[in-house]
Amino acid sequence: MSDKKICEICPHHCRLAVGEVGKCRARINDGEKITALNYGAITSIALDPIEKKPLYRFFPGSRILSVGSYGCNLNCPFCQNFEISMADSTFPTRKIFPAQLAALAEELVAQKNIGVAFTYNEPFISYEFVRDTSELLKSRGLKSVLVTNGTVAPAALKKILPLIDAMNIDLKGFSQEIYSLLGGNFETVRKTIELASQVCHVEVTTLIVPTMNDSIEDMDREAAWLANISKDVPLHISRFFPRYKVTNLPPTPVKKIYELVEVAKRHLNFVYAGNC
Repeated sequence: MSDKKICEICPHHCRLAVGEVGKCRARINDGEKITALNYGAITSIALDPIEKKPLYRFFPGSRILSVGSYGCNLNCPFCQNFEISMADSTFPTRKIFPAQLAALAEELVAQKNIGVAFTYNEPFISYEFVRDTSELLKSRGLKSVLVTNGTVAPAALKKILPLIDAMNIDLKGFSQEIYSLLGGNFETVRKTIELASQVCHVEVTTLIVPTMNDSIEDMDREAAWLANISKDVPLHISRFFPRYKVTNLPPTPVKKIYELVEVAKRHLNFVYAGNC
């Protein structure tokens, strides 16, 4: 009988032998089940303005305790946070358990904190940690926010959504061709946006990488599709800077960002230029 188990959290469905770690570098077959190797392993923690997530229409003017770990289930060559997203368990971390994090979030309410944002790297690969912390936050009347690439299996998403108050979801581009370059699945991310929008506050971010996803036609199609969900879905059109494996391209021209903002405004009520 095989000891291999299938991870059910994301569409890769990694089939892992005992002790083996998935593509995300953060989920492991511990011999009994697939679980988060990075449970409570924190690489970054900060009290940020909510607008930095970016969430512009969710408790604006407030702050949120932001935490991240390591690992990601995509492999974007232009990753803006590659130091931790592409790292594994050898990366330096500090251990913070859900009860400690929830207590810290509550202490910071006096500083306008509204809860915890799971961000900086892909939070869904820390599924159990996000779930356990969010349950405690909800019991204290605090908010749970995910800043995510949206690459999560629908069944896993539906289980955790009742605990989540807001999400910013990266939509890397509007075609499977783009997602194939990143090791992802376009339809999965669209499904995440659709499902999450039915349950919690959702804002969408698209990082505009020159020559990859900067066409007017693609942005028009993306904005029109989002408008079918709701014209009030906020869209953040963000500027790329050379990072990680993509250092041969210049930063996205500011003029291009504002051009695409105007295109998206044909369909959506709330469109923002990011990193300009």
